[in-house]
Amino acid sequence: MSHPLTVSDADLDQAITEATGPLLVDFWAPWCGPCRFMNPVLEQLAAQQGDALTIAKLNIDDNEATAQRFGVRSIPTLVLFHEGQEVGRHVGVMPAAQLQEWVAAHTPHSASER
Repeated sequence: MSHPLTVSDADLDQAITEATGPLLVDFWAPWCGPCRFMNPVLEQLAAQQGDALTIAKLNIDDNEATAQRFGVRSIPTLVLFHEGQEVGRHVGVMPAAQLQEWVAAHTPHSASER
């Protein structure tokens, strides 16, 4: 996959359970400056990882129930799922290299370690 996909209250759970590898969910909002900074970082990671990592974006303004259910209090919040379970969480901005390392550290079978 070369671009992050958009998820919502209605389909996030399905995306988590059906992911064939790690799934990174970006909880964000259009008014959030740091979130806008993360957009190209996530695009870059999506292009580098291909099908080995799915990146999804959830707009917390449009999907308040899911943001609340996952305890998102600050954005951007990145939540990493592997085999249907949350395996990592990061709040705030992260440069591309650090994000790639963080994903690899939390998913032992990620493409960056093959």
